[in-house]
Amino acid sequence: MSTTLTAEILSVGTELLLGEIVDTNAAFVARELGVRGVTLQRKATVGDNLSRLSSMIREALGRADLLILGGGLGPTDDDLTREAISAVAAETPTEDPALLAWLEGLFTSRGRVMAPINRKQAWLIPSAAALPNPNGTAPGWFVTLPAGHQFAGKQLAALPGPPREMHRMFLEQLLPRLNLPQQAFYAVTLHTCGIGESDVATRLGELTQVANPSVATYARKSGTDVRVAASAGSLETAQALAGPVIARVRGVLEGFIWAEEGPGDAAATLASTVTGLLSGRSFAVVEAGSGGTLALQFAGSPLLRGAAISEDHATLLTLGLTPLTLSEAGVVSIQAALELAHGARERFGAEVGLSVCASLEGATQGQMAVALVSRDREQTAVMNWPGDAGQIRERAASTALTLAFRTLTSWNGVSA
Repeated sequence: MSTTLTAEILSVGTELLLGEIVDTNAAFVARELGVRGVTLQRKATVGDNLSRLSSMIREALGRADLLILGGGLGPTDDDLTREAISAVAAETPTEDPALLAWLEGLFTSRGRVMAPINRKQAWLIPSAAALPNPNGTAPGWFVTLPAGHQFAGKQLAALPGPPREMHRMFLEQLLPRLNLPQQAFYAVTLHTCGIGESDVATRLGELTQVANPSVATYARKSGTDVRVAASAGSLETAQALAGPVIARVRGVLEGFIWAEEGPGDAAATLASTVTGLLSGRSFAVVEAGSGGTLALQFAGSPLLRGAAISEDHATLLTLGLTPLTLSEAGVVSIQAALELAHGARERFGAEVGLSVCASLEGATQGQMAVALVSRDREQTAVMNWPGDAGQIRERAASTALTLAFRTLTSWNGVSA
């Protein structure tokens, strides 16, 4: 095998292939392999078809040292993972007496009689070791292909599909058998806003081409995340590898980074960062068209004096919108956003007012205006971000939070 263990994940089940069930197992396995220094090359999904499953197993073994299969270990005719592995290994499965006795005892302990169909869950091939399943009736398989085989020395692990069974078997039964080298993993995520993923990638340049530490970008609702990850023989070495790269990322994205999240840190939110930048000043929110999406992100903040949410013009007039602005500029305008932000301050007796105005339908669908005001300062932004109603509400809230972050950062805590 290669010095760095390479792996692939194959999720088995027509229900996964068709999207009837969301495949959370593959994400779990990918994360667990990554933190242990395993190079994950590919994830794939295949339906309950013996020839296709066998073919995909062969393809994966042609590339990777380890293949982890999830699902297809049930007792029915369409549970075909055992059959496919047996075909690839060119070995005939037989009932293992110890497994059969355990399985029958499991049913007896529950006051049930085991149906004959369950006997296939006691199968093994010569190259397979059984992986105990304390949470279900499907033992897993851990297979090391023998000398003389086309893929001699390569390994397969077949794990049950139910996450409660799969996760425990992976951690308690499979990992100890893999004999992975001691490998430390260190990762920091830098959260940005106000800059698109393509612009982030352009600024990062060749940093994204390095394997260790790796630099990857991810588009999120609140902006673009940059994840710097390093692996090494010790945590200290991994941190030392990552440190200079993290510093370079900070430099090229200065002004856009609103939080950094390292191992063990609580999940960061843009709203909590904005709250921190308020430096103890109270604030209030008025929303027109965003349905409370912005205010909800500040739920529980002791600095929030109040929030008003409405799409009704008469109500908005009571919150600070003037008839002249309503008739000439409309609700989704910079002037309306400013008036409603000042109205938020006055109505709730807050030091800072934040407003968002968004259009959910018609010719102006996706247009939004946001404003942040204090006693003697104002800042606004406009955005045109089409989508369905739910997307527009989320994007309007994100636009308002981005404005608040960048504005409050520029104010730098100076009393306003």
